[in-house]
Amino acid sequence: MHVQVERLTRAFGRVHALAGVSLSVGAGEIVGLIGPNGAGKSTLLACIAGVDAPDEGRVLVDGAEANASARRQALFYMPDGIAPWRDQRASWVLDFGAEYYGANEGWRAELGPALGLDAFVNRRIGDLSKGQRKRVLLAFALLAPRAVTLVDEPFDGLDPRQARAFGAVVRARAMAGRAFLLSIHAMADAARLCDRHVLLHEGRVVGDGSLDALRARLSLPATAGLEEVFLALT
Repeated sequence: MHVQVERLTRAFGRVHALAGVSLSVGAGEIVGLIGPNGAGKSTLLACIAGVDAPDEGRVLVDGAEANASARRQALFYMPDGIAPWRDQRASWVLDFGAEYYGANEGWRAELGPALGLDAFVNRRIGDLSKGQRKRVLLAFALLAPRAVTLVDEPFDGLDPRQARAFGAVVRARAMAGRAFLLSIHAMADAARLCDRHVLLHEGRVVGDGSLDALRARLSLPATAGLEEVFLALT
């Protein structure tokens, strides 16, 4: 599946959160939306998912313009900072997700051990720490059998070991053909995981490509990191 975004614009009063953003993500790709707070990353994901409506622009799925309902059938979107089912145990949430999405293998064999869920899976969602809750919701997102997964700040609240474990699961899914569009604030995490980076600054795309391609465009040395690339572009 291929998702293409064309010239999305979204304004809140006089503030343009998005100003003509275009990008694409295809099967097997892990694409990072990179930029500081306020760059437009969360607004962009919400508009792509159909949760928010852009003022201008369109979203295409496999070359055809898709309305919000059609996008929800093709995409799974996980916003940042949510805490659904606060009174339910984490195991109930994940069992519900596995049953609802028909995930025959469930989550206990792979996602539980990979994301370290076993230590707290019997606790209520409302009693979990930020990082624990994030890992439960990441597992839920991975259970959803959608061709493209959108996640806002997947690494927020995760320690380095947990971040690497999540990245390994995402890479395995991508190798099987699933696409990921991840909004990432921490550039070290993005550089380690993503195949391609879409750099946002004040609602505009200032760069799009692999880290090597972006370095070459800017004539930066091979040792230059993603942060140096972003600073050079802004």
